[in-house]
Amino acid sequence: MIVYQEVAPVPALRPWLDCVWTCRAQAGATPLTHQVLPDNCIDILCQDQQDASFAVGMMTAPIHVISHGLVQTVAARFKPGAAARFFQLPLCELNDGRTDLQQLWGRDLAARLGDALWSEPLSDAQRVTILQDFLLLRLRQGARLRPAGVTEHALAAIQGAQGRVRVDGLAAQLGVSRQHLALQFRQQVGISPKLFARICRFRAASHGLKHLHGQPDWAQIALEYGYFDQSHLIHDFQDFAHSSPEAWFMHRRH
Repeated sequence: MIVYQEVAPVPALRPWLDCVWTCRAQAGATPLTHQVLPDNCIDILCQDQQDASFAVGMMTAPIHVISHGLVQTVAARFKPGAAARFFQLPLCELNDGRTDLQQLWGRDLAARLGDALWSEPLSDAQRVTILQDFLLLRLRQGARLRPAGVTEHALAAIQGAQGRVRVDGLAAQLGVSRQHLALQFRQQVGISPKLFARICRFRAASHGLKHLHGQPDWAQIALEYGYFDQSHLIHDFQDFAHSSPEAWFMHRRH
């Protein structure tokens, strides 16, 4: 059984966080497995098992998370590009992996966070408050790096169009070269603007399929979400869900 809940961040963190979330995964004799798809976000996760606190970087492929026994998690999900405000390194170094918080924040701060979260029995709400307090502390004393203006404008344009943009045209609108925009994205967001746009488009299509009744018209679905043709839709589902659109749709229905 998995119990997942999202909480809106406190006002001071709303420019940076999409949400704070908690999860309790209770596995019996058979471990629990669930699939996590690329979502263009970076998360900090703190878990009670072995006092683990780590950041999960931008994902370019789906992962399967396996839980053994009871695992309690409290976590924060950064908005795209916002994690750069909390970590003093190019965000591309975090891609497709988990990095211990001690490496990112230092042993002392990471240890204090772990002690505060897990040394005593607390409610989920209390742990959410503690994690946000540490994020506010890091915001005040940590990295000074902020997304460059060009990156902020590009992020807004790509997300507003649900990924249906041409990167070379976007770079021209912003008055920079495509190479410069790609470099800024890798440092401040984690992945290239083209890949970010592809994931935005895939997420829009997969979300739309969740709420679709009846048998999809795949050519129409591809057109609706900005794919050149049905083969491009299939390609993105294979890359980001390791599944065909048809198989993914049927699995979600059941």
